[in-house]
Parts: sequence; structure tokens; C-alpha cells
Amino acid sequence: QFRLVESGGGSVQPGGSLRLTCASSTRGFSVYTAGWYRQAPGKERELVARITSGGDTYYADSVKGRFSISRSNAKNEVYLQMNSLKVEDTAVYYCKSSYLANNYWGQGTQVTVSS
Repeated sequence: QFRLVESGGGSVQPGGSLRLTCASSTRGFSVYTAGWYRQAPGKERELVARITSGGDTYYADSVKGRFSISRSNAKNEVYLQMNSLKVEDTAVYYCKSSYLANNYWGQGTQVTVSS
């Protein structure tokens, strides 16, 4: 059974940093496109960053220059390094993996940015 588990969330002051980790249970993870999404209270879930199996990346305009997505296929993990965090980055962050018609989501991890 494909399973994704996020970790690394928490509370931080504006300007701080956090590193999220998404661990996959499948050995075929290297062929999957992996992405980080977030959902703030009262808002729709939005794509934050995505990385393909070949390492190509995409970032939402709101996080460009502050966030960095990477992956370790050897560890079946995807990471989101978040720097210069802002109050508006507060949300539940979800990991998603996609391959062909298959999409898998993690349970989410809370990120709170406040002073």
C-alpha cells in the first residue's frame, strides 16, 4: 500500500525556517512526480512546489526564492526547505505523489508562522 508521511512542521517566528520531509513507503518512488501543497483555513488547497522524477522543479510565485524542493530517491523522500517564512505561509502542508493516473496524499503537517 502506497503511504506518504509528512514531518517537520511546527511553529516559527516570521523570518524563520523549517524543513518538511515526506517519506514514501513505495520502492518505486523515483518515477513519481512529488509535490507540496498547502491549505490555509478558509482557503482552497494550493500547489506550493513540485519536482519531477527527472528533477525539474516548479514553484508558486508566492514562494519563489524562499522555498526549495528536493528529493532523495535512495531514501524515498521529498523535502521542502522553507526560509524567510511569512505569516501568510501558515497552513497545513500536504505531500502528494503522482504517477500516470495514480495520486497519493499524505495526512498533512501544520506550519504556523507567528510572532
